[in-house]
Amino acid sequence: MKQQSLIDEVIDAFRCLPGVGPKSAQRMLLYLLERDREGGRNLGRLLISAVEKIGHCSSCRNFSEAEECEICQDRRRDPDTLCVVETSADVMAIEQSGSFRGYYFVLMGTLSPIDGRGPDEIGVDHLVKRCSTNVKEVILAISSTVEGEATAHYISEALQTLPVSISRIAQGIPLGGELEYVDGGTLTHAIEGRKRLRVE
Repeated sequence: MKQQSLIDEVIDAFRCLPGVGPKSAQRMLLYLLERDREGGRNLGRLLISAVEKIGHCSSCRNFSEAEECEICQDRRRDPDTLCVVETSADVMAIEQSGSFRGYYFVLMGTLSPIDGRGPDEIGVDHLVKRCSTNVKEVILAISSTVEGEATAHYISEALQTLPVSISRIAQGIPLGGELEYVDGGTLTHAIEGRKRLRVE
């Protein structure tokens, strides 16, 4: 059997990234080899450093180089509210919106028995312990997939005995969206989550 060349090995390695097929992987490698070898060296060095040095925050489970992430170290944030999200990407998205000034808890996925993710894997016990301190409101910012709905339900049940209010982010029609282009499931969520307009 013919041994794989280094080029083939690197192309295969690039394919570990989501959405990267053989052609995209080949294009990326050839670009680095032909036009930006220094960029390739820098990328390789930083990737190795990131994999070795970035772990998880002991408090919220977000990615962090330190024991506690920058957000958890920021004492100017509101300690009463805790936003529960699926991934670190969700934390980044909410932070970029500037709409939330509390703290976070990252599940690192949703409940999915098929994929071997149960309550322990998403850190439900850790979350309950975190909420038993001074948290007053838990905001569930979890996707509305089947797994997301099951996860939100499981977490709300696990927190029932604590004196915290549990809310879920509104889900429905995007800002500027037109009803005729919105799918039925999204419309159902939007109608069920409607808010009363105050009439003066």
